[in-house]
Amino acid sequence: MTKPPIEPLVAATITTNVSIAPPSTSSLDLGVIGNCSFSALVDKLGRIVWCCLPRFDGDPVFNALLDPSENGSLWSFELENFSHSEQWYEPNTAVLHTRLYDTLGQGVEITDFAPRFLSRSRYFRPLTLVRRLQPLIGAPRLRVLLRPRFEWGSKKPDITRGSNHVRYIGSEQTLRLNTDAPLSYLLDETAFVISRPYNFILGPDDTLHGGINDTARSFEQETLTYWRNWSRSLATPLEWQATVIRAAITLKLSLYEDTGAIIAAMTTSIPEAPGSSRNWDYRYCWLRDAFFVVRALNSLSELGTMEDYLRWLANIVVRAGGAHIQPLYGIGLEEALPERIIDHLPGYDNHAPVRVGNQAHEHFQHDVYGNIILGAAQAFHDSRLHHPAGIEQFMHLEAVGESAFSLYDQPDAGMWELRTRSRIHTSSALMSWAACDRLAKIANKLELAERAVYWSERAALIGERILNEAWNADRQAYVESFGGHDLDASVLLMVEVGLIAPSDPRFISTVEALEKHLCDGPYMRRYEAPDDFGLPVTAFNICTFWRIDALARIGRKEQAREIFQAMLDARNHLGLLSEDTHPVTGKMWGNFPQTYSMVGIINCAMRLSASWESVI
Repeated sequence: MTKPPIEPLVAATITTNVSIAPPSTSSLDLGVIGNCSFSALVDKLGRIVWCCLPRFDGDPVFNALLDPSENGSLWSFELENFSHSEQWYEPNTAVLHTRLYDTLGQGVEITDFAPRFLSRSRYFRPLTLVRRLQPLIGAPRLRVLLRPRFEWGSKKPDITRGSNHVRYIGSEQTLRLNTDAPLSYLLDETAFVISRPYNFILGPDDTLHGGINDTARSFEQETLTYWRNWSRSLATPLEWQATVIRAAITLKLSLYEDTGAIIAAMTTSIPEAPGSSRNWDYRYCWLRDAFFVVRALNSLSELGTMEDYLRWLANIVVRAGGAHIQPLYGIGLEEALPERIIDHLPGYDNHAPVRVGNQAHEHFQHDVYGNIILGAAQAFHDSRLHHPAGIEQFMHLEAVGESAFSLYDQPDAGMWELRTRSRIHTSSALMSWAACDRLAKIANKLELAERAVYWSERAALIGERILNEAWNADRQAYVESFGGHDLDASVLLMVEVGLIAPSDPRFISTVEALEKHLCDGPYMRRYEAPDDFGLPVTAFNICTFWRIDALARIGRKEQAREIFQAMLDARNHLGLLSEDTHPVTGKMWGNFPQTYSMVGIINCAMRLSASWESVI
């Protein structure tokens, strides 16, 4: 195919003098492919360095991102006498192209995707990777390295072959590669001339119903059509359209459609900062993060993700029955996510430990109740939904609201999940206020006047206490806890959820204090006080986006646009962001791609863009 015009930050070229030698995998210059069942991360050389099966939280059958040694597992096409590469997404889709060139100017193109399209009145989203390889110029030689491993890289598969397939057999799952490439070259990792296109389809141990080339071509065309139609339905802002569409696709890829859960990120144990040991497993559904994802996609008129998520959320709410709700669960509603360390993996850029599971499932984080109600609120007001929420759902949410009210002034671990410190966190009380406030609005919508008064009174009580007890006169700012002293970026959410007006002098003063003490140039850290691991070093991207939003709301829009551009410049070559940015090196740290960060891109673009009315 003809290479399309390059969108800003969509393509990049890298150069090396090495011949068929793997470069470092310690980089987040990665693309994401997926289909709402699973995902894979592809580096600039077209190597799949991370892919968990059969779910986002499953076994990483390709794990070179956390083990760049010979023991790591990956899938690469290694070009002889490699010179440089180019990489870009097919516009408005999740189909990724990578071109590899050798020192003679010869080249190949790799097209990567996971099939997703409507078939038989349902979405077809198999646990299948499709890789299509075609020559561009000359007769380049390459070798195929397909090296899956199982049980977190500790087990090599048993391998069997057929006439046009190879089976990789593990104790828990078996993968089958169907290909029209020479199996002998593939199994022996022998370099061969690429004189015609080849197709590789890796997935469950099932026989293809059609020919390999026909199947791969059909899957590609159907998947392209799905994503183009999906992107076409988005209500994008006038400015930064390609940026917003890429962020929206990335958020959609974070949905586990089988249950409706939304993962926080696709990786585990990418450290928040070098040498920090802040290595966490984010392949689960945080109710807080999921709410922000739903809210961002709703702003683009993409309601399908919300509808899927509410299926998952309803199970959490009904099962709890008014009792304790965890801040996160497994994507299949698992409550226990015991944290353990995988000792034999060296970790990203040799930054151990590699953790599986997340101890935060044991935490008490009281903002969770507000996040549940905020995430569900639109379903009561939006007449476009096939199944709008009603009185029965409201009754379940009232039980959540009772928990929010009873706990709003009780110490907890807070939204930053502090492991050894408990306080009455402002952000937790704020979300409890939002829970009561939204319940009052829902009750009004349902014409339940008494319940509306009931929840309005409770919201007023919480709101008054926040505005009084979280204000620190010495700092001239709202601080991280009732009666506290330390600054925390999460108080910027006071405006976003509607507790305080952006024109309020106390809020403006808070913004100024946060800028003075938490900002490194355009970037913003989460808080100023040391936590369980010391002082934070890197900027937390969502906090920077909260700052941008706050600046725009208080009238400093030009400065907000400048900082937003700095954040766009911090993205990788494909327009994706991780959790954190180092303020000095600009390097990305933290799990990837981080839904929080992609949410921030959408929210700020919507806030800052000129209106469509200005040009049409």
